[in-house]
Amino acid sequence: MRKITARRIYPVASEPLENAVLVTDDHGKILAIEPLEQHDPAGLERYEGVLVPGFVNTHCHLELSHMKGLVDTGTGLIPFITDVVTKRNFPAEAIAEAIARAEQEMLDGGIVALGDISNTTDTLSVKEQGRMRYHTFVELFDFLQDTNAEPTFVKGKAVYDRHQPAAGSAKTYVPHAPYTVSPALFGEINAANATDSAGTVSIHNQETPPENEMFLHGTGAFFEFYRRFGISLEHFRAIGQPSIHYALRHLDPARRTLFVHNTLSTPDDIRAAQAWSPHTFWATCPNANLYIENRLPNYRHFLDTGARVTIGTDSLTSNWQLSILEEMKTIARYQRYVPFGAMLRWATLNGAEALGFDDTLGSFEVGKTPGVLLLEGLGENGLPEAGTTVRRLV
Repeated sequence: MRKITARRIYPVASEPLENAVLVTDDHGKILAIEPLEQHDPAGLERYEGVLVPGFVNTHCHLELSHMKGLVDTGTGLIPFITDVVTKRNFPAEAIAEAIARAEQEMLDGGIVALGDISNTTDTLSVKEQGRMRYHTFVELFDFLQDTNAEPTFVKGKAVYDRHQPAAGSAKTYVPHAPYTVSPALFGEINAANATDSAGTVSIHNQETPPENEMFLHGTGAFFEFYRRFGISLEHFRAIGQPSIHYALRHLDPARRTLFVHNTLSTPDDIRAAQAWSPHTFWATCPNANLYIENRLPNYRHFLDTGARVTIGTDSLTSNWQLSILEEMKTIARYQRYVPFGAMLRWATLNGAEALGFDDTLGSFEVGKTPGVLLLEGLGENGLPEAGTTVRRLV
């Protein structure tokens, strides 16, 4: 048994506590949160910072870890995608070593669960070890070609079938983005996921202006991008609405859905998605948004609409590190009005709920094993700053 106390304890699902003790068993299961005066000081682990549950990273491309530093910053999404497609092939050994290092970096930084985009089977070896809970999103795209939907799905099924989740982990088929998935492929994905009511679907959303332009007006840089790869969009017809509305027409509203990036999402877009389904979540990856497009979402839109926001890191192709704390620092640096309590919920319980892992993760509640992190060096207003550090205690 361990009895841990600090300046403040953040259960997340309830109000923060001072003069309290977090009691766990030797495996990290939460047994109680009790008043400090009930405990003999000699039997306590004492820390100066604050205690928070383990972080949940809802969006990453772990299989791209070998591409760290290979893609320029600030190019915009379309050149970024082109670089990923043309530069991602490396020897298998180099890919495996980079994946293992990246997972260890996340574990050291207090991440206890990951929503991981997979186009390949390269991450199997780390996931089989079960060192964190994984929700593997087997990602499919047919470049808006209905005729390619079936062969695309067959190829994706081969990847899906190879992924055998460790205990506590999960997997689902997911669409890449509105601008790469045909109605027919959405149908294949929905039908395949129908047998697993617990799974989450993720989709990249409103990350770059050309995406909305494509669906609003039938113009923009994605048409040139497709031409460059010899793909015809002659059949495509704009819907006169932002891209998220195309996704809402084809996704399954009965399933938890995680919209990722959302840098251009407006209050109307957010409200439309939340009216479409009560199972809607929003993943923000601020450092990746800065890396690729030099822009961030307006978090006020999400606070004002009561959106359930989560935090992701994206990949080492589009980030300098895989750290939820560094993502929180970026939010605090650029949009300081986001309260620490809200930001922490984004990083923990909301993420656990989005991935379907809130049975054990996301909050200090009796019976859960969420991990215990120590944050030190928070600013006077309680927000993370440049010097804030995280240490994993449990």
